[in-house]
Amino acid sequence: MAGGERKRRRRKLQLSKLFTLSSAKACFKPAHSQIGRSGFSRVVYCNQPESADYCDNYVRTTKYTLPSFLPKSLFEQFRRVANFYFLVVGILSFTPLAPYTAVSAIVPLTFVILATMVKEGVEDWRRKQQDIEVNSRKVGVHRGNGDFELKEWKTLRVGDVLKVEKNDFFPADLVLLSSSYEDAVCYVETMNLDGETNLKLKQGVEVTMSLREEVDFRDFDAFIKCEDPNANLYSFVGTMELKGVKYPLSPQQLLLRGSKLRNTDYIYGVVIFTGPDTKVVQNSTEPPSKRSMIERKMDKIIYLMFLMVVSLAFFGAVLFGITTRKDYQNGIMTRWYLKPDDSTIFFDPQRAPMAAVCHFLSALMLNSYFIPISLYVSIEIVKVLQSIFINRDIHMYYEEADKPALARTSNLNEELGQVGTVLSDKTGTLTCNSMEFIKCSIAGTAYGRGVTEVEMAVGRSNGSGNEYAFAAEPAVKGFNFRDERIMNGNWVKETHADVIQKFFRLLAVCHTVIPEVNEDTGKISYEAESPDEAAFVIAARELGFEFFIRTQTTISVRELDVVTGGRVERMYKVLNVLEFSSSRKRMSVIVRDEDGKLLLLCKGADSVMFERLSGNGRKYEEETRDHVNEYADAGLRTLILAYRELDEKEYEVFTERISEAKSSVSADREVLIDEVTEKIEKDLVLLGATAVEDKLQNGVPDCIDKLAQAGIKIWVLTGDKMETAINIGFACSLLRREMKQIIINLETPEIQQLEKSGEKDVIAEALKENVLRQITNGKVQLKASGGNSEAFALIIDGKSLTYALENDMKYIFLELATGCASVICCRSSPKQKALVTRLVKTGSGQTTLAIGDGANDVGMLQEADIGVGISGVEGMQAVMSSDIAIAQFRYLERLLLVHGHWCYRRISKMICYFFYKNITFGFTLFLYEAYTSFSTTPAYNDWYLSLYSVLFSSLPVICLGIFDQDVSARFCLKFPVLYQEGVQNLLFSWRRILGWMFHGFCSAIIIFFLCKTSLESQAFNHQGKPAGRDIFGGTMYTCVVWVVSLQMVLTISYFTVIQHFVVWGSVVVWYLFLTIYGSLPPRVSTDAYMVFLETLAPSPAYWITTLFVVLSTMMPYFIFSAIQMQFFPMSHGTIKLLKYEDQCNDPGELELVRQASVRPALVGFTARIEAIKRSVMRSHQREP
Repeated sequence: MAGGERKRRRRKLQLSKLFTLSSAKACFKPAHSQIGRSGFSRVVYCNQPESADYCDNYVRTTKYTLPSFLPKSLFEQFRRVANFYFLVVGILSFTPLAPYTAVSAIVPLTFVILATMVKEGVEDWRRKQQDIEVNSRKVGVHRGNGDFELKEWKTLRVGDVLKVEKNDFFPADLVLLSSSYEDAVCYVETMNLDGETNLKLKQGVEVTMSLREEVDFRDFDAFIKCEDPNANLYSFVGTMELKGVKYPLSPQQLLLRGSKLRNTDYIYGVVIFTGPDTKVVQNSTEPPSKRSMIERKMDKIIYLMFLMVVSLAFFGAVLFGITTRKDYQNGIMTRWYLKPDDSTIFFDPQRAPMAAVCHFLSALMLNSYFIPISLYVSIEIVKVLQSIFINRDIHMYYEEADKPALARTSNLNEELGQVGTVLSDKTGTLTCNSMEFIKCSIAGTAYGRGVTEVEMAVGRSNGSGNEYAFAAEPAVKGFNFRDERIMNGNWVKETHADVIQKFFRLLAVCHTVIPEVNEDTGKISYEAESPDEAAFVIAARELGFEFFIRTQTTISVRELDVVTGGRVERMYKVLNVLEFSSSRKRMSVIVRDEDGKLLLLCKGADSVMFERLSGNGRKYEEETRDHVNEYADAGLRTLILAYRELDEKEYEVFTERISEAKSSVSADREVLIDEVTEKIEKDLVLLGATAVEDKLQNGVPDCIDKLAQAGIKIWVLTGDKMETAINIGFACSLLRREMKQIIINLETPEIQQLEKSGEKDVIAEALKENVLRQITNGKVQLKASGGNSEAFALIIDGKSLTYALENDMKYIFLELATGCASVICCRSSPKQKALVTRLVKTGSGQTTLAIGDGANDVGMLQEADIGVGISGVEGMQAVMSSDIAIAQFRYLERLLLVHGHWCYRRISKMICYFFYKNITFGFTLFLYEAYTSFSTTPAYNDWYLSLYSVLFSSLPVICLGIFDQDVSARFCLKFPVLYQEGVQNLLFSWRRILGWMFHGFCSAIIIFFLCKTSLESQAFNHQGKPAGRDIFGGTMYTCVVWVVSLQMVLTISYFTVIQHFVVWGSVVVWYLFLTIYGSLPPRVSTDAYMVFLETLAPSPAYWITTLFVVLSTMMPYFIFSAIQMQFFPMSHGTIKLLKYEDQCNDPGELELVRQASVRPALVGFTARIEAIKRSVMRSHQREP
């Protein structure tokens, strides 16, 4: 037991970070004076949860509850105008106005509504199961007498004291009391909150640090006053009162729900916010409701159909009223057989206007079959199944991370086929966000023979692709350095071996990394606040300086002894840690080595480090600056390394001043600390520079090239500096050498000088004018080139973007940007990313797709028409806010060019066909009604009417939306020009929609008049009986079923066994229904009784008429299709012909297809090759 306890204690010390060296006691700030006022009124009684009346800790993400499901779901269904229309029709069907029975009207609507409600219920039940899983997790809760008991998260109350174990999530918002470390620190991973992978460090208040055992909480009695629940993740104000003394609370003591405890055995904390009151839930907003362009247009078509239905009903009602009035005038009965002198209000000549109104309502009900009742539910079924195909596409499965594609919503499938602009993050999206130490500069000498993606891209652009070898995969993650001069201990032979030793010793000591030793293998792994930090420590280890132990005040390193050549362990006493911040752009540690020397080790950005060098410390400055610029050109991230020796007196003064600054209770405490550190971080001696590579993801250049060929423009929105973004642009082939770069920035010396003087308003106005002038000059250059957008790339920094996005300038900026081939926005904030996305979406009218992997991309993803989240290493915040999640950027190629293209074609054809088949059916009803003097007599039996859209014509069109392919996936990728059909919306334009509608009217006219002509003037059977309504209706209905089925056969591009089964099965089902339904008793089958078996089937006229009418109806479309395919083919038609003629690999034919593109590729390596070809041709033309 004692040995185990000692081991545990050693582990605690080993994992402890030097927090106490870089922080100070919490202090009261002005915000604490707000406690007790409005917005700061929460009171928490620790260990007394029953004393507080706050919400419970159950978190719900479901859309419905059990009581609200039925009313809320019904409300959602009848918000759709078509469903509401059918509801009104169903209600009216119970009145004498109905031209059919109420049951036949209600059953289809009920089926459609129930099917949609079941789908909603299943999706919400899945969310409910996720809620149950989260809310049923368990955590240790103090239940009195120092006993902790495991309880479910949902049972937690404000005031509960919890014990959270290592690698567990925090179940609520807690105030940290103590931890397994003596100084009450703990390490927290906040990936789920902000997407950051670095660990955050928290520390409890000093008074509770000693509560480190369970029994210590037996008599713990304190109460906390703090701010009310709010959504601000980075602020917290409160006080804890214990034994009559108040202690300030700050964000340093706040542990948020959803974050995870790391590198700490356990912590104790008290619950202050639960469930809906927690900050992460307060931050959660309803995702924006996104609807695809096709869906929005479909609503307009529905309104058009309503207008048509009302117009036809009104037209029929007027004619009916006029005819009815003439039936009985001056005692003379025109149509005596209708008995107009003894009729109901529906046919009373004396009340013709009222009869016309009643006819209008009846006609509205009869003409409802123009509108496809099953359209919405069919589209939802199709989209869900399309999403399943996307999720299960093996070609978008990332095996290394075991992550398939995930369509988180099915509403936007067809929108994937219409993307005009892709707005992409850089780090973690185009790049891996996995840093590799690849080069360094030490004592003015460059080391490292590795090749970066940018260098290879530059080599290709210069036509010297063989100059560089391919980039090898690193044997050690984070270390891709190769140079025999300093590897394997060879650095001792170098001229500046002492500088090299100090360089790698600095990398091994100057950091906040935590080592973890695998007790089974003895291997050391590192937990770092950033990938760069980990790469530095790993590089030092691989080059002979292994950091392996960290205690509360020391760092131990195994390093090569220059004298003996053996490995020795050296211990460095860490006295202070001056942490990195975005304003400081550097970090330092002050250590004492084994010889008693005081050393300040510092690393930071070149913009702040060179100015801190001493006169004697600039020996290698010129060479180092050159190397840093070369590394930046190669797309590498650089840091400058420097050090200095301190004397004891200077350090004593620093210690005194830093203690005073950290103990200050004034509002400018941080400023005071920065002033003290500024004075000691000077007179440094330069050692060299590091260079790490954030590698491009596999397949990124190829993917960008394909997207460019498909006519998609790509914008890069990144927070990186301009040089890095430009280099990545070259690596991705978004930029190339001959492109003219329009660079808009405010980093010129003149601007910097202006900012140092003058008033803020004056400066802002001057900066705005400067940006406007740069944008105007860019437009002039663009116009002077004759619109040759291929030659231009726009690069703008975040500061300039702030002014460019203002209302009076944003459309000018957009005009310039859309005229350029590439757009790169550097130093962009999350808000700017979202604003740029909104500008492109609203200003260009194109479908926009945003893709990113971090929490800083959430606004952009939600603002775009389609948000694609990369399930990378920056947490799941982007994925949770996205519409579709993929594991790698390269999968965007298949997602858009294959699935997007297919889904767009399928949905477009499906909707057009839906309206065609319903117009064909509905217009035959109208023609028959007109033929019968607008009597609202339906041509068909009630159940024929009801089952047309549900049973006899729905499955084929659903299968069309699921399985149809114009070309295979291989040809979609081989011919990206196909994608432009969606970008230009060729398949769902008003011309095409109205064309399908016109085709439906023509088909109905041909069917009706040919059937009427064939049957009305002759005996139908051998008994000499003419055709009645039942025979005429049965024959015409058969022709309609055959025509719409054969039209489906001509519409389908890719037949499967399932499609054959449902298309021909629909015809067979019609005949089976005729037989079975007609065999039922007359009170059930009514006028369909034995019609097929006794009348239609035995008559040759029925079969001959059906064959003749069907062939005559299909002939016009067949001829039109043949002419179009032969003389006016679309892109997919051309490729089909090439495939049929086996010319898909003919270079000449391929070039003709590529030239058919209305938007030629302007970026990508294909465009680069074309530019080289044009350059060569121009040079040949200049030769005599």
